[in-house]
Amino acid sequence: MEYEAVIGLEVHAQVHTKSKMYCACPVVEDTGDLEPNTYVCPICLGMPGTLPVVNRRVVEYGMMTAFALHCTVHETSVFSRKSYFYPDLPKGYQISQYDLPLATGGYLEIDTPQGTKRIGITRVHLEEDTGKLYHLEGGLGALVDFNRSGVPLLEIVSEPDIRSAEEAHAYGVALREVLVYLGVNRGDMEKGEMRFEANVSVRPKGSVELGTRTEIKNLNSFRALTRAIEYEVRRQIAVLEAGGEIVQQTLGWNEVEGRTYVQRSKEYAHDYRYFPEPDIPPLVIETAWMEKVRASVPELPREKRERLVAEYGIRPYDAALLVEDRAVADYFEAAAKAASAHDIPAQEIANWMTGEFFRLMKAHNVGMEALKVRPSQLVALIRLRQAGTVNVTAAKQVLEAIFLTGEEPKAAVERLGLAQISDSEALARIVAEVVAANPKQVAQYRAGKKAVIGWFVGQVMKATRGKANPQEARALLQRALDEV
Repeated sequence: MEYEAVIGLEVHAQVHTKSKMYCACPVVEDTGDLEPNTYVCPICLGMPGTLPVVNRRVVEYGMMTAFALHCTVHETSVFSRKSYFYPDLPKGYQISQYDLPLATGGYLEIDTPQGTKRIGITRVHLEEDTGKLYHLEGGLGALVDFNRSGVPLLEIVSEPDIRSAEEAHAYGVALREVLVYLGVNRGDMEKGEMRFEANVSVRPKGSVELGTRTEIKNLNSFRALTRAIEYEVRRQIAVLEAGGEIVQQTLGWNEVEGRTYVQRSKEYAHDYRYFPEPDIPPLVIETAWMEKVRASVPELPREKRERLVAEYGIRPYDAALLVEDRAVADYFEAAAKAASAHDIPAQEIANWMTGEFFRLMKAHNVGMEALKVRPSQLVALIRLRQAGTVNVTAAKQVLEAIFLTGEEPKAAVERLGLAQISDSEALARIVAEVVAANPKQVAQYRAGKKAVIGWFVGQVMKATRGKANPQEARALLQRALDEV
């Protein structure tokens, strides 16, 4: 029998705010050197008698995300207590949303080999993160750090519209891209800022009934997401083929062994004993506030990619690279608009950015926020190249210099002595010296090995420390060698 997978994803994304979800404790990026339990207060530690207060900025980020995902944002939503015991949950319950969430009914489009596919979004709701457990070696117990407790989270739940691990991967990448573009999340999955839970079932192909599903918890990389789903689909099919039944369970993922394992029997909603949070009144969003947030949603990656191709005529591949980072895309547009006044094609700007720019950013570990080269300076450098002031090699050296200093390209050319030698008489003298010094290669050329002229060009470039005009040098060499 042929089977198909039915997959839905729950995504927990930390919201990039200054303070926590229900208190004023700062949200501090955990770089591994924070003192445990130092960014806490009675509220996020769940002390009796404390009163939570909803972070207004988190609500705005939640609305932005919902609008970006084409959801309906509800005028009234309700916070609930989700009751369960675990050592990293100090209150014994999590303040979340359940039957009346912030937003419902949206979608996210992904690219598949068969074309664009729309994945439904069931809901977007607000909640808080838990603390973090550190298990001691040898089973001697565990320690808990509550610095993360109360950090705001968005939970984004998809419809079971995903049919493969590849589609799940594409959905995760597209959602991460949207959240980073909005400034809601930094997208650093290694630090747990975005985590996946996959609900996986299989059914005979052509069937409309859903099979029994399992939930794979806390997948914190695209690799883990893909491998875990692939494994679980294979496992479920093998069980059914052997005449067994799938049991609804919560599973973990063992990355080293490449398999899922049982954590506990699957909970149902009534197991969590949801009830409205008595300390937080219903969240009522006024129309004016909602529309102000809707208007603040920026152009999103998918639309931006299509527009850059249509408006600037650049290759789709380059557009995809540029749009991965909103700041990079904004820089490209600023440079392309400045370049258009000098008849410089936008594709040339894209070539410099996806080539030398990205190389330098990686080599120096510099992001766009620390970039010292203004868009106008990149255009000025390209104009120097077009005018023959510098050759391609020298232009790359100049870019690296101004990348670190922020000085004007023309000043960097003069300081580094990289102005191209285009004077025919001066270049002719150097060519004559190179030809005279290499009789063996001259003989090879005269014997019909014309490709050796490339070697001569290299010698001229070496003699001029890369400052010779390569085209002019080649033409002079051709003439000199033919006359020998």
